[in-house]
Amino acid sequence: MSTSSAALRDPDPFRATRRSPRVRWRLAPWWAKVALIFLGARAITTVMVLVLAGVQGSNPWTAARPDYFDYANLWDARWYQIIWLGGYPSELPLTEAGQVAENAWAFLPVYPVLVGVVTWLGVPWNVASVVVSLAAGLGAALVTHRLMSRFLEPDRALFAVVLFSVAPVSPIMQFGYAESLGLLWLALALLLLVDRRYGWLVPVLAVWAFTRPGALAFALTLGLHWVWRWYTRRSDPFPMRERVLAASVTVFAGLIGLAWPGIVWAATGELHGYTATELAWRSAYIGYQELVPFTAWFQSGDWWLGQPFGTIVVVVLIVAFAVTLFLPAVRRLGVDLRLWLASYALYLLAVFFPQSSTFRLLAPMFPLVGAVAQPRARCYRWGMVALSLLLQLGWLLIAWGIDGRDWTPP
Repeated sequence: MSTSSAALRDPDPFRATRRSPRVRWRLAPWWAKVALIFLGARAITTVMVLVLAGVQGSNPWTAARPDYFDYANLWDARWYQIIWLGGYPSELPLTEAGQVAENAWAFLPVYPVLVGVVTWLGVPWNVASVVVSLAAGLGAALVTHRLMSRFLEPDRALFAVVLFSVAPVSPIMQFGYAESLGLLWLALALLLLVDRRYGWLVPVLAVWAFTRPGALAFALTLGLHWVWRWYTRRSDPFPMRERVLAASVTVFAGLIGLAWPGIVWAATGELHGYTATELAWRSAYIGYQELVPFTAWFQSGDWWLGQPFGTIVVVVLIVAFAVTLFLPAVRRLGVDLRLWLASYALYLLAVFFPQSSTFRLLAPMFPLVGAVAQPRARCYRWGMVALSLLLQLGWLLIAWGIDGRDWTPP
């Protein structure tokens, strides 16, 4: 049969080629690829979670062998439901020793309000919390792709999304926690900062500040960004209008970052009510102490490792992180993302006591996946995915499952 006859018989001779999965993947729009990657990662995590839930014993939150949605609402997830049902206490609860006890003021209101709105549709709380977290996580993955695309080629930006989706603490994006919603606002804020769309940062920061802590760290990022733009104004013009707008947004970020402690003060009459509430969570380790900035990491090192190793390890971690910011792969991500990484690290160093929640609280450093995603070797990429999934399982075993004598909350 001649070629012309075959063409007449089949007007689209390349149809079979276009139907191949590989070609369809290449022709798919970027958002579809990101959605498939994120949902595929969540499916793998769901299998892990169901296996662990199947061997979970009775605990303070669920009966033995809970279903997925009950298992996804362990630990601090219950505080969000308490906030929705009963609001925040007007008086801070105290321990028998007279210290401020753990209470709802440690948790911000945007996430429980969104979940509560979904429950108005007749969806049970445990299901609604997972739905909101998954939707926010998908949104964060989509924005992360746009952010990485500002610095990386398409295949590297997409692999950065893969690493974001299978990260060791990524199960939190399908649990009843506010992390995925916080990551969505952070990713949006970083994208707006990189694109220098300062005005749009105001509504994003306003919502983020009442979703997850971190707005103060972003205020530092904005301040450093302003200084950098002024310093490089000859090679990168920094018009007066942008100077004023960027400075105004920086001040706004600082004020909105302090808003929640102010609200706690106004509602309870306790000036240090929010700080005392946060300190209650570290009392199981070192007792009740005053917050002295930049001491908690050294206290933690001493508690975990003793002296002098505790101090040595903390110093080594600080130096190693500082060096990381100047590695070529990290420098390729641009000044603004590196300023955020430095600012958030400084924020954690100033106020956070490292323990098992550390892994979860490192999630806002997700732009680092852009550095890890740069090598193109197939064995390297598959190896990084496999390692991430193993670490993900390890995090679930260490921090999420409950064995009855657990001291490693997520």
